[in-house]
Amino acid sequence: QVQLVESGGGLVQAGGSLRLSCTASGRTFSGYHMGWFRQAPGKEREFVARISWSGISTYYVDSVKGRFTISRDGTKNTVYLQMNSLKPEDTAVYYCAAGLSTLSRDFRRAQDYDYWGQGTQVTVSS
Repeated sequence: QVQLVESGGGLVQAGGSLRLSCTASGRTFSGYHMGWFRQAPGKEREFVARISWSGISTYYVDSVKGRFTISRDGTKNTVYLQMNSLKPEDTAVYYCAAGLSTLSRDFRRAQDYDYWGQGTQVTVSS
């Protein structure tokens, strides 16, 4: 059974930092792009960042560029999202996802991912 389990969420003051982790089990994700999405109450799920299967290529939504960093550790089957300079508008449930690397996929869309975690809450107070 394939599982993605997120951790590291919590309550933090504006300007603070959190590091989210997503550990995969049930299979290796060496050929998979990994992504982070978030969903705030009353809003649609939003792409945040993604990292290629090799770990070389990354991409971020404009609102988090320069503040968030996505990385992966293949030996631990884990992807991370380091979040600095957090703002109240970053408050959301954060989800990690894994998608098989293919040329036809954009990996900025939820439909390009095959596996999802259950989410972890991030709350940023002002």
